[in-house]
Amino acid sequence: MGQFSIAVIAGDGAGCEVMPEALRVVDCVAKLDYRRFDWGSEYYLRHGRMMPEDALETLEEFDAILLGAIGHPQIADHVTLNGLLLPIRRGFDQYANVRPAFLYPGVASPLANPGAIDLVVVRENTEGEYAQVGGFLHSGQPEEVAIQSGVFTRRGIERVVRYAFDLARRRDKKRRVTSITKSNAQGFSMVLWDRVFAEVAAEFPDISTESLLVDAAAMNFVRRPASFDVVVGSNLFADILSDLSAILTGSIGLAASANLNPARKHPSMFEPVHGSAPDIAGRGIVNPLAMILSASMMLDHLGLANEARAIEHAVAAVLAEGRCRTADLGGASSTREVAAAVIEKLGR
Repeated sequence: MGQFSIAVIAGDGAGCEVMPEALRVVDCVAKLDYRRFDWGSEYYLRHGRMMPEDALETLEEFDAILLGAIGHPQIADHVTLNGLLLPIRRGFDQYANVRPAFLYPGVASPLANPGAIDLVVVRENTEGEYAQVGGFLHSGQPEEVAIQSGVFTRRGIERVVRYAFDLARRRDKKRRVTSITKSNAQGFSMVLWDRVFAEVAAEFPDISTESLLVDAAAMNFVRRPASFDVVVGSNLFADILSDLSAILTGSIGLAASANLNPARKHPSMFEPVHGSAPDIAGRGIVNPLAMILSASMMLDHLGLANEARAIEHAVAAVLAEGRCRTADLGGASSTREVAAAVIEKLGR
């Protein structure tokens, strides 16, 4: 029996290619029990839903969830997103979406002089602009109206902002938290966000702060990315900025993420940011490192810090060496070859 039980959902497209490689890497450092679920778009095409009705009850029994990717060219994105990913995030109150962005030695940024990029975007993960509150009126008619409401609660803002400050303390690097806002235009939701951020910040006098409008933040991610430490934003703003930070550090194929329930009342979920990548899925060229690094984040969350660091160091060594890389990083190696290179480094 393994030390922890892990629910494995490879999902769709690229997820089905990177998941086996990540598990091969994890098996080099830890003994875990896996149970695989065939949920996702193919399940939807067979059953009319992305996962069974009792999926959350089934997943509740596990210590963590490892997800590959969700998305299918024949199914609208809002169907796949709201059919699996968002129900798990909300159902298990995984309110902190954590997305590190680190410029590894040996990896080229598209920026000429990026500096030492080492930041984490913390995204509010259960409400905000993704709350799915609204509806259609006169659907399909020329006068059709769509109403989409963002939902921002004091509780939801406070807990994710507090998580960001705690993270800045734990990282003990620049000890800085940047809040992403748009209160000059969104005079209710973002004004509440700004007020709560200021209140929480007052409890952390050892952490410096800044508050940036989201458009200014996008500019400064490009202009001075090395100045950021922990960045906290709403569901939409942080989602967009985290993808930008991934590209600034070389490739979205390196971008890992964690959907955390910090109270540990429910399992947390770990997934790469890159999605199902239908344009390259099935060709054996998808970068597996984001999935591998997501699995490393899972190990760290489970208390296996040494094992997590071993994987991170092996990935860093492969990237620094530069011999084995997938096409997104300018190489010609296969998905399996890159995973094998990480395993080789772990063996050393």
